[in-house]
Amino acid sequence: MNNSISSEELFISMKLSCLYLVLSILISYVSIPTFAQEAEKTTPDAELFQGESPWPEIRKKRINTLLPEALKAAKVDGWMLIARENNNDPLADHVGAENAGGTAAFLFYNDSHGFHSVVFSPSGESTALDELNIHDEVIPVERGASAIEQAMEFIRKNSLRKLAINTSENNSLADGLSYTQRMELDKLNKGNEIDFVSSEDVVYEWLSIKLPEEVEIMKKAAKLTAEWEIEAYQQIIPGTTTDADVARFLKKKMAEAGVKDGWSPDQNPNVNSGPDRGHSHATDKVIMPGDVIQTDFGIMVYDRWVTDIQRFAYVLKEGEAATPKDIQHYWANAKKGNREAMAAMKPGVKGVDVDRAQRVVMEEAGSEYVMWSTGHPVGYVAHDIGPNLGGSQSTHVRPDSEKVLKEGMTFAFDGFHSWKLPDGNLKTISVEEMVVITKDGAEYLIAPQEELILISGN
Repeated sequence: MNNSISSEELFISMKLSCLYLVLSILISYVSIPTFAQEAEKTTPDAELFQGESPWPEIRKKRINTLLPEALKAAKVDGWMLIARENNNDPLADHVGAENAGGTAAFLFYNDSHGFHSVVFSPSGESTALDELNIHDEVIPVERGASAIEQAMEFIRKNSLRKLAINTSENNSLADGLSYTQRMELDKLNKGNEIDFVSSEDVVYEWLSIKLPEEVEIMKKAAKLTAEWEIEAYQQIIPGTTTDADVARFLKKKMAEAGVKDGWSPDQNPNVNSGPDRGHSHATDKVIMPGDVIQTDFGIMVYDRWVTDIQRFAYVLKEGEAATPKDIQHYWANAKKGNREAMAAMKPGVKGVDVDRAQRVVMEEAGSEYVMWSTGHPVGYVAHDIGPNLGGSQSTHVRPDSEKVLKEGMTFAFDGFHSWKLPDGNLKTISVEEMVVITKDGAEYLIAPQEELILISGN
């Protein structure tokens, strides 16, 4: 047997080897990534919210531009926040009090000369606080002296008769004053010459409005949130992938990008391909053909701003090339409810009236009852301060639903359609998007979901 190879055969062999190498490279570029491969991939997402936080400058601007107007809207002369170590006021980091050791008094007030911010800070901390350049004046309080007492003397001398303090029955963020701090204030309020009132109106008016710079940050975060939800759906293998697998994929994306959960980590994201579970965690239910999948997901960026967006998908059954008529009907009605609610969202409109706009659509479409409000403010937390978009179907409308929308407020809101499954359980599509209120109406932070995401059942 002759084992020698001719020059022509060697040339052909080399060409075939090169062709095989090229084909291998091309195939590697079009291969579909698995969950593990996707989590390991380095993407620009990992750099989007890295670096120095814009919060310090935004905070300063919020204090100097929005807080004076909030004091006026609340009809008070001033607002005092008392900070302390370990068990600090929940609004401490909104006013630069997050590093408090000893007791410090942060005072904000309007007078005939304009807006002022003055802090009475322990002398061991006052230098560092002053260097942050947040406040007009930082007054050192020597060891053994009382910051609260000095602040009260200043308030009395400047004739600030109506003073907001952080006690509230309705707003936990405006309820940071401790019992002993309140006792000290009452003791120092000789003859009740200063009228102490709850700061809930000040806090509401101040925190419910977001600056344009904040809205831009939230837009970028919302875009990332929705993109990840769609990417997660692309990884699903019906009959194998579980709801918890999808949630774990999104958790990996968060870790990769260095962002945090928009709400309780145990329930974010809430992925559910089965009957309604309300606010819940993702389970080990296997995703199957015919399932409608809900992903309710939010991220926190720069340790400050939060998103809350839902995306829905349908898993095609064998032989299906499109969404079946009943599921498409439910989706279309939910989307219509969302769009009607958005059309109602304008400055001066009450939250309850926004809720009413989409309840009309639900009733006409034959939706089952849905107990949730149409929407809520979102920003520093998932359920932020501002008008509640609910109450139109309740016998008692909560006070926040009677409040009006204002330019600069940001919301997450749903369009609902709920129906009964064959086993009698309920399934709800809740088309949840995020908007900012402008002078002309509402504006989506990102493009809304228009159609159900279809997942092949094969």
